[in-house]
Amino acid sequence: MNISELTRPLLLAEPLEHARFAPFGQVIEASATARHFTINAGNTERYHDLADVAPGPDGRAIISIFRGQPRRLPFTVEMLERHPLGSQAFMPISGGPYLVVVAPPCDRPGTEDIRVFLARGDQGVNYAPGVWHHPLLALDAVSDYIVVDRSGPGRNCDEIELDDPLDIDIPAAQR
Repeated sequence: MNISELTRPLLLAEPLEHARFAPFGQVIEASATARHFTINAGNTERYHDLADVAPGPDGRAIISIFRGQPRRLPFTVEMLERHPLGSQAFMPISGGPYLVVVAPPCDRPGTEDIRVFLARGDQGVNYAPGVWHHPLLALDAVSDYIVVDRSGPGRNCDEIELDDPLDIDIPAAQR
């Protein structure tokens, strides 16, 4: 599909940066702005405490691998999900870019609440509890992600269909 053929609102991805993403959680990356120091007799640089893992009451943090199929752009966002009891972190291990679609915690986000970020293959994200997000949106190739999230009692996944679906794409300058 060509962008000019779209009939729904079009939301363009913005670069994934700490300040822009802060209302939704944390960016996970080895950057100069992160607290870091040398360990292991000078052999390793540790980028320390990059995300607030929140397993919630009676929960425990678990580690999984998710394998995402590549999505074609433009992509239509028709639904979102959230995890009200705990955080959920994604860290790519295949090195490819991906899209992060989010909306702030609320009862039901509208189209105007949704933002989309283009993440590099060396950047992860940690969604704060209750942040609405689209499931995995790998680009270019099948991609694996280490996922840290909550296991435990209680319902920890809500899904909604959007009243007004929207299309997302990447600006030509960022491709």
